[in-house]
Amino acid sequence: MSGYNLPMSSGYPEQFVAPMRAELTRLGVEELRTAEEVDAAVSTTDGTLMIVVNSICGCAAGKARPGVAIALQHAVKPARVATVFAGADVDATNRARSYFTGYPSSSPCIGFLRGGKLQFILERRNIENQTAEQIAAALTRAFDTYCGTDAQAPPLT
Repeated sequence: MSGYNLPMSSGYPEQFVAPMRAELTRLGVEELRTAEEVDAAVSTTDGTLMIVVNSICGCAAGKARPGVAIALQHAVKPARVATVFAGADVDATNRARSYFTGYPSSSPCIGFLRGGKLQFILERRNIENQTAEQIAAALTRAFDTYCGTDAQAPPLT
């Protein structure tokens, strides 16, 4: 088997993903690198947890990360913001996606959880044809609806 055809369970080399990780962590977004860290974040977060499934994809993820950065300047924000990296932190990503019930795996994507239940999801198909500003606008609308102490929106069905 040649080096470029390794199964995804081996993940991308860290030197490829490090700059894309840093785009979110420099904003204070918490990295979840294991399935256990994802479960702990979901079970211990009071309020809304936003999980960004980051990706090496230049087209969609290259706009999603700046969109997240813009959105996080909004007055209303999730109680906790975390990220997993598809293709690098495979177990953590699979666990995060397991909470996004009813939606196919996509990366990038951004899910909002409250009490362990999915409240909102922005899938790759909602990201890839948008600008960073449009992604930020969708996220800030979701922040206003699903975040803050008064947020009691029902979960998605």
